[in-house]
Amino acid sequence: MSENEKLERSRRRTKIILITITVLFIVLMLVVPLLSVIVNSLREGFTFYIESISTEYVRHSLLVTLLATGIAVVVNTIFGICAAWLLTKFSFRGKQILATLIDIPFSISPVIVGLAYLMTFGRLGWFYPVLRAFNQHFGTDVRIAFAIPGVVLATVFVTFPFVSREIIPVLNVQGKDEEEAAALMGAKGFTIFRKITFPHMKWGLIYGIILCTARALGEFGAVNALSKTRGETFTLPLEIDALYMSGTKTSITAAFAVSSILVILAIILLIARNIIEHRGKEKEPKGTR
Repeated sequence: MSENEKLERSRRRTKIILITITVLFIVLMLVVPLLSVIVNSLREGFTFYIESISTEYVRHSLLVTLLATGIAVVVNTIFGICAAWLLTKFSFRGKQILATLIDIPFSISPVIVGLAYLMTFGRLGWFYPVLRAFNQHFGTDVRIAFAIPGVVLATVFVTFPFVSREIIPVLNVQGKDEEEAAALMGAKGFTIFRKITFPHMKWGLIYGIILCTARALGEFGAVNALSKTRGETFTLPLEIDALYMSGTKTSITAAFAVSSILVILAIILLIARNIIEHRGKEKEPKGTR
C-alpha cells in the first residue's frame, strides 16, 4: 500500500470517528432532551395538552414574553445599528472601551443582572426616591422592580450585544472606501447609509435579530429576580418553572406542555436562521468567501 493510500485511509477513518462523535453528542445532548419534552407534554393526552397551554396564566405569560421580546428586539436593533456604524466607520478616543462594554452581558450572569436592577430600582435602590417623587408629583404608580418595565429592562440588557456583534464583522470587511467615495461625490450621511452601508449589513442584521429573539424568549435568570407575581409579570420560562415546582403529576406534565411552546418557537427560529445564513452566503461577493 502506497503512502498516499495510507494517508487517505487515515483521513477517512478520522472523518468517520469525528462524524460519529459529533452526531452522538448532538443526539444525546440536544435531540433526545427535546424529544422528551414533546413526548412528556403529551403524556396525559392531546386534550390535556391543549388545556395546559391555554390557561389564563400561560396566555398572560406568553403575552409578557412576546412584549418583552418585541421591545428588546426593537431597542437592540436600533442600538446595534448605531453602535456597529460608530465602531466601524469612525475613529475616536475610548473606542476599544466602548467595544468592551458592549460585551458585558456575555460575561455577567443573568442573575447578577437581575439583582443589579433590583438594587437600582427596588425599594432599597438609589433610583427609588426619584420614582417615588415622580409618582407623588403626577399621582401615578410607576414601578420598575417587580413590574413589566423591570422584565423588559432585564431582557434588553441580556440581549443587547447580539445585533451589534453580528453587524460589526460585516462592516469591518466592507471597509470605508465606498462611503468615502460617495461622500466626496456629495452624498449626504443618511443617503450613504441607506444605499451603501445598509445593503451590506442587511443579512447580518437579520441574523442578529433572530439570535436576539431566541435569547429573549428563553431568558430566565435576570427576569426571575425582577418578576415575582404569577399571572402579572411571569414570562413563559418562569411559568414553566412554577408549574414544575408545584410537584404534582399533572402540573409537571403541564410544565412540559408549556415548554413545548418554546421548543416549537426555537425550531422556527433555527429554521429561519439557517435560511437567512444560506441566503446571506449566496449574496456575498465570491471574493469575500
